[in-house]
Amino acid sequence: MSETSHDGGVAVSAAPSPDEGLTAARLAAKYGLAVSGARPSLGEYVRQIWGRRHFILAFSQAKLTAQYSQAKLGQLWQVATPLLNAAVYYFIFGLILKASRGLPTDVYIPFLVTGVFVFTFTQSSVMAGVRAISGNLGLVRALHFPRASLPVSFALQQLQQLLYSMVVLFIVAVGFGSYPSLSWLLIVPVLALQFLFNTGLALIMARAGAKTPDLAQLMPFVMRTWMYASGVMFSIPVMLADKPQWVATVLQWNPAAIFMDLMRFALIDGYGSENLPDHVWAAAGGWAALFAVGGFIYFWQAEERYGRG
Repeated sequence: MSETSHDGGVAVSAAPSPDEGLTAARLAAKYGLAVSGARPSLGEYVRQIWGRRHFILAFSQAKLTAQYSQAKLGQLWQVATPLLNAAVYYFIFGLILKASRGLPTDVYIPFLVTGVFVFTFTQSSVMAGVRAISGNLGLVRALHFPRASLPVSFALQQLQQLLYSMVVLFIVAVGFGSYPSLSWLLIVPVLALQFLFNTGLALIMARAGAKTPDLAQLMPFVMRTWMYASGVMFSIPVMLADKPQWVATVLQWNPAAIFMDLMRFALIDGYGSENLPDHVWAAAGGWAALFAVGGFIYFWQAEERYGRG
């Protein structure tokens, strides 16, 4: 295309671009471009997570090793911290407030220690989940990987920490007359269900914490309230015997109480099925499935927004 200039010469103008007038979306489609960090399909996302399974395991082990690297006692604090908490709770609730009523001493002490260890597993998973994205923005922004790898890895870290602590829990149980039996095999499905529940909860909290970093400051108060409402230091049916039945039922059916009671039932000889709510295994499986599946989908829906802004 040409036109005559004012001095009689011929000026050649550039031909119109074949992309002129195309929207950004059409340009991307024309040249096969995709949004960086775009959310994959749910099935593809699951495959990506499975493909990063070695990274997830290695990252959780590294975090676990580094957690107490600056302390002189090192990894011993993994066991010492919940044990010291249990000792404090026994002094306050067992001796002073008599929260042990309805349970003999040889049952109450392993009952309390089990509750502290099991609830700490959930509490630590939640707190790590809140900071999973907001506390690792450098990693999130520098590398492309499924972001769910982080909260899953942190939940796995807490499971490994609990497994180390279980050795001490077994010693406490045996020391108070609960010897190994077939019921101890139930510990495996209890931990598996609680891990699924904790992972889903960590995924939910990771998405919430990524959007609202101040949530990390609020969650300790929420977790403390949840602990007191879950029967960590007392038997819910005994303590609430003079209250309306529905109150005890609601508290017993909350997931933290269910996982603690199942672990106590498996581990402690004097803690029988009469202390458990009806259909307790179905309830544990339901809570685990609901949070594991729901939490994963909830986190995946915001995949492309993590680390932006």
